[in-house]
Amino acid sequence: MPGPGPRGNNKFAKPKDAKKTIFRLLGYLSRSKLPLVFVALLLLTSVLTNLGGSYYMRPLINNLVDGTFQSGADLLKALIPLGCIYLVGATASYLQSVTMARLAEKGTNRLRKELFDALQTLPISYYDGHTHGELMSRFTNDADNVSMALRDSIVSLFSSAIMFVGLVCIMIYTNAFLFLITVVILALTFLVIRFMGSRSQKYHREQQAALGKVNGNIQEMIEGLKVVKAFTHEEEAKANFTRLNEDYRQAATAAQFYSSAVMPIAGNLNHIGYAFTAMIGGLLAIFGGFDLGGFTIYLNYTKQVSQPLNQISQQINTILSALAGAERIFEVMDTPPEVDEGAVTLVPAHKDQNGALSVNTEGGREGVWAWKTPKSGAAKLVPILVQDEEGSALELAQAVQEGDSWRVLDPGELWDDSRWGTLGEDGGFTPMEDLSHLSGHRWAWKYPDHEGKMGFHLVRGAIRNIPGEDYYLTELKGAVRFNHVDFSYVPGKRILHDVSVYANPGQKIAFVGSTGAGKTTITNLINRFYEIEGGMITFDGLNVGDIAKDSLRQALGAVLQDTHLFTGTVMENIRYGRLDATDEECIQAAKTVGAHSFIRRLPDGYNTMVTGDGSNFSQGQRQLLAIARAAVADPPVMILDEATSSIDTRTEALVQQGMDALMEGRTVFVIAHRLSTVRNSDCIVVIEQGRIQEKGSHAHLLEEQGRYYQLYTGQFQLE
Repeated sequence: MPGPGPRGNNKFAKPKDAKKTIFRLLGYLSRSKLPLVFVALLLLTSVLTNLGGSYYMRPLINNLVDGTFQSGADLLKALIPLGCIYLVGATASYLQSVTMARLAEKGTNRLRKELFDALQTLPISYYDGHTHGELMSRFTNDADNVSMALRDSIVSLFSSAIMFVGLVCIMIYTNAFLFLITVVILALTFLVIRFMGSRSQKYHREQQAALGKVNGNIQEMIEGLKVVKAFTHEEEAKANFTRLNEDYRQAATAAQFYSSAVMPIAGNLNHIGYAFTAMIGGLLAIFGGFDLGGFTIYLNYTKQVSQPLNQISQQINTILSALAGAERIFEVMDTPPEVDEGAVTLVPAHKDQNGALSVNTEGGREGVWAWKTPKSGAAKLVPILVQDEEGSALELAQAVQEGDSWRVLDPGELWDDSRWGTLGEDGGFTPMEDLSHLSGHRWAWKYPDHEGKMGFHLVRGAIRNIPGEDYYLTELKGAVRFNHVDFSYVPGKRILHDVSVYANPGQKIAFVGSTGAGKTTITNLINRFYEIEGGMITFDGLNVGDIAKDSLRQALGAVLQDTHLFTGTVMENIRYGRLDATDEECIQAAKTVGAHSFIRRLPDGYNTMVTGDGSNFSQGQRQLLAIARAAVADPPVMILDEATSSIDTRTEALVQQGMDALMEGRTVFVIAHRLSTVRNSDCIVVIEQGRIQEKGSHAHLLEEQGRYYQLYTGQFQLE
């Protein structure tokens, strides 16, 4: 993870599997194969024209020396092909750069898109283990390094390699003896670059580490400046920064020394090699029959031959850094996505005057939603008789008598002589003599509980169970139940222990307890941000593990303790709760929660821009907008996690009226430190250290004079 600092702080990072990453990265370019082939041809043309143009100087010089050119016109005719060669090379180089830039940006664009898409599929637990800055660096530093490598470095690497091979071949062809001197100089240059480069890498790493500490200290001191001044620690802060700044200076000086020394040393070696080549080449030209044109171009090649090596050396670091960045991007993209095996979906439904359900295929928003459950799943919809107040149930069935035994009918079978009765745990059928109970029988989901025992889960609201259809429809009501739930963020460190809580439709359940007791964790489990370790959570009698996560979360509304507003207008931020909401519905939601009064006093009303996560609004106003956003979603279940924590007492009194209207007819889970906001709850659950200590109504818990009584009377503080 790169620390604070400018781009390029991964300059000498190395990939773990360069070969695999290269092929995967090139896949983002090879999707456009024709332009890539075009780039390769242009690259080859550019290099060959450069080499050919230089070598064309040999016959020109020899013709000048031999007196072949009789006039300026003859020389001009000889120069025209040379100009054409360089013109073709320049055109190829330009077209190659433009085409490669487009390919690289398209490839990086696809890479960023796929990375962003992958982030949307990751579970919340992944973000708990990775900081926002770490993930942001994948889109900025790493993606930019990849883009630069695709656009410039890869092309430059191949170009330099071809150029070097071409130069060596031409130099050997021109004069193999002189090339021995060139080999010695190149070997010395390579050794110097390798030695100086290794030292430079070491000190550059130290430089970046020191820079990260300096930037981190600056950020920390600016954010905590009030604390520094409050405790009069300005001198200590300056001394600490001076020490960190000096460490950075020393590391940067060493890094820059070795980086800066490479080129002068290599350049001087080239100059020495050029001098030896000129001296010996001149002797060969005078006494050895070496033509003057060949001698001239060889000297020119002597200056050029080290340049491709220098460029390759420089580009390798950039490419290695880009590959390391690409590996970090692919690491995120390859992270297993959030598992969702739920087959139960939430669908808009129509409910007629007789209470019969059907899937709404006409569009519109009737306010009726239903769970669509495949009949092929583990959950079966069965009629039951409730035997006692605690909910003990017997399954009902129809059967026909065949001899001395009974055969239970499959759903949809019609028999005139069938009888109603109950099924025992062993599947045995007991006919009922008294049919008066049938008019009041209930429906329930039948499936294994968390211990594997077959159990019944009551269904509230209308149902649809038509023979021949491959699904059940059950009305969304908002009944939530925790059955002996255990949970750990980290294996072996349990946060919740055997939590059992139920909320019937329209009930308000409040959680109170000390900070870190597990209140917010419970609400995070309802919408499956995390998976439980033991027990079971049901929603309208269905195991939430069987419900598709998108459908489950569509049935839930949440106002979190840390509000987040998006860049856009106030209206757009409220509409984020339900994107198809009209302006009138958004305004009505704001009125319901008491936000309308301050919104209409804004300079542009509902069209006022929200910027910087709502930095132009007070904390209370931001929270009111978040509450309005949840209200416009109109879900049957609402989670309010410290929803009024940043609202003053006077504003809270106004908001509470809107909150009461918002909670009317909904199942609501409330987490609050202000006990005044939970007194009217149907059930107050006191949690400490992940265990339920007490639960009951406000009056009941006061009578018990237990933990809640101590909290309410001020004998203990929630914090």
